[in-house]
Amino acid sequence: MIHSRTVEVEGIPLHYLEAGEGPPVLLLHGWPTHAQLYRHALPEIARNRRAIALDLPGFGASGKPLGASYSFRFWDKILSGFLDAIGVGEVGLVVHDLGGPIGLHWAAGAPERITELVLLNTLVFPEMSWAVKVFVLSTAAPGLRHLLSSRWGLGAAMRFGVSDKARITPAVAAMYQDPFPTRAARRALLKTGHALHPKGFETIAAALPRFTMPLRIIYGEDDRILPDVAKTMARVKTALPHAEVTPIPGCGHFLQEDKPDEVAALLGASFAR
Repeated sequence: MIHSRTVEVEGIPLHYLEAGEGPPVLLLHGWPTHAQLYRHALPEIARNRRAIALDLPGFGASGKPLGASYSFRFWDKILSGFLDAIGVGEVGLVVHDLGGPIGLHWAAGAPERITELVLLNTLVFPEMSWAVKVFVLSTAAPGLRHLLSSRWGLGAAMRFGVSDKARITPAVAAMYQDPFPTRAARRALLKTGHALHPKGFETIAAALPRFTMPLRIIYGEDDRILPDVAKTMARVKTALPHAEVTPIPGCGHFLQEDKPDEVAALLGASFAR
């Protein structure tokens, strides 16, 4: 059974989903999704572990404070505070999209807390593709930012991010559109898209070769949101030869929606060891 819970950290209500018992695994989503992105994977991981999917601030049912910086320092405080609040010390970590740099920067400062690491389609290094640069500019550009964060724009982003468009049914699209009914909520969402400083990515790249925890890489090959994902993951593999890499053909950026059963099985197996 998946439980819905809320805890307050740094004055911000944080919503999360939790299932299972045992050594904990924290799953981080990206833009513009939330914890429900892992709704298929949580029961699989929960066969052996305590699976925890967090709605990051600015997303889902968590608080969306406009006054927050949404900087790397902010996210470090949120993740440490959240795990402390729910009584978790060491944790397995799964990251996707924007959750990648957020989780990896935190891990760079607290590697002793990470027991295992799984990278899904995400950003890692300071060098950004043209697609990422366009996205970041779009979150701050007048007019364009309002379209991007509109109900139409969020639905379009989800459909663009999968190979099988039929996977993003009206109900699935609404699941990611509904958390942003107000202008303030949409402004907070946009802020999360351009607030991470490039120096934080340099910190991640410098720390990466020192990661000794078991590492699994699972990514959709047909990613139009991060078109350089294969190069990124190959670069991670070069830095960390012990990484186990599983590309998924015919699968887009939101692999949890595109190939839900396959991705859930892979994540479940990753934490069954």
